[in-house]
Amino acid sequence: MIQIHPAGRLKLAVLASGRGSNFDAIYIAAQEGRLDADIKVLISDKAESLALQKARQRQIPAYFLDPKAYGSKSAYETEVVSLLRRHQAEVVALAGYMRLVGKVMLEEYKHRIVNIHPALLPAFPGLNAQRQALEYGVKFSGCTVHLVDEGMDTGPIIMQRVVPVYDDDDEDSLSARILEQEHQIYWQSLQLMAEGRLYLDGRRVIVKA
Repeated sequence: MIQIHPAGRLKLAVLASGRGSNFDAIYIAAQEGRLDADIKVLISDKAESLALQKARQRQIPAYFLDPKAYGSKSAYETEVVSLLRRHQAEVVALAGYMRLVGKVMLEEYKHRIVNIHPALLPAFPGLNAQRQALEYGVKFSGCTVHLVDEGMDTGPIIMQRVVPVYDDDDEDSLSARILEQEHQIYWQSLQLMAEGRLYLDGRRVIVKA
């Protein structure tokens, strides 16, 4: 059994591609003292990302790295890791980061990259999870915080939250209901990490008292 992170304040990096609502939730939780973390840096693969703007407004070091400017995925991730090291980040939170994490980052931050997904994994991985849930006809969906591995939303699960799916739901209404829970369980999962309570036993994440 492996302790994922020793007890202590998290030195956190955020990778984001979009509007950054989960970044907002993490930032506010840290500012209000609910999450023992310092956000050291934010990196985006999208120049127009609202998350970049929000980080800069909050005086958090923020960088746009264009994957197309690098010859390979490994070259791009080598630059990402270089920035993470420069800012002394020890844990990486993916917040709407729309790229599969590759070998370079996984080796550098083994068991220390965390993602949130808007479905109850292993159901409905990948893009458009809420649409997948509606089309399948499930009565409950939700969100999952998990450690990142080489697969698409396949890493060990830290925390999940269930929401009902109503007969009159569309993709927007279900997404909004799930997002409310995402904004709670992401920082809560990171706080368990900061408290040194998360242990990895094979595929299972154990939460110790």
